Order: sequence, then C-alpha cells, then structure tokens
Amino acid sequence: MSPTSFDPPRRRRVPTRLRGGPGATEEITATTLVAVVKPGCDGCRAFTHGDLGPLAGLSVVLVSASASPEWDDAARDVVVAPEWVEASGVRGAPHYVLVDGSGVVLTEGVLFSPDQVAAEVAAHRR
Repeated sequence: MSPTSFDPPRRRRVPTRLRGGPGATEEITATTLVAVVKPGCDGCRAFTHGDLGPLAGLSVVLVSASASPEWDDAARDVVVAPEWVEASGVRGAPHYVLVDGSGVVLTEGVLFSPDQVAAEVAAHRR
C-alpha cells in the first residue's frame, strides 16, 4: 500500500455553489476537485500557476479563504470564498476535496502537487 496525504475522508456534504467576488461564482454539478489554496504556498502554486495535466478530464476549482495579489497573475481563476471554506469543513490550506455533483465528499487530502493528487483521487474518478 502506498502512503497517502490523508486520513480517511470525513463523510459529509459541502456546498455546491462557491460564491466569491463579483462574477466569481462556481457551481459543482459533476465530480469536481476543489483545491483550497493560500498565498505563499509552494504546493498551491503548482495548482494556481502550474500544469494541471495529470488532472486532465477532471473539473478543478481553486478556492481561497483570502484575497491575494498572487491570484492576479495566476494561470487560472481563484475564487475567494471564505464562507465556502468554512462551510466545507476544510480545516486549512493547502487541502483538496473531491466531491460528487451533489456535494458529497468522496475523498480529501493535503495538496502537494497535481501528480500526487491525481494518484490519490484516481480510484474515485468517473
């Protein structure tokens, strides 16, 4: 058995709508990886600025509890939604949750790299 970055996931439902600033709303309607990122985090930077190739074919949403100038030059949008982070039960960044279209957490763990997360969620991808 390979080591993983997580304890068994806490079975719960998370909100399927992430509301950030003006025009920054994401809706989870299918299996989605939500990556909770924070400024100044190397593992997070791989998601905000790096290649997400290992996660191809999977919907990925980036969310942060805090705004940052770092998000201004990110390769993909970061939804600043502290209410969602709190309501989701995520205890801190960097973290990911893989949720189904109804918001049920399938698995979760610590965010280190796209390769690592892709390997950890592979069994849950549909």
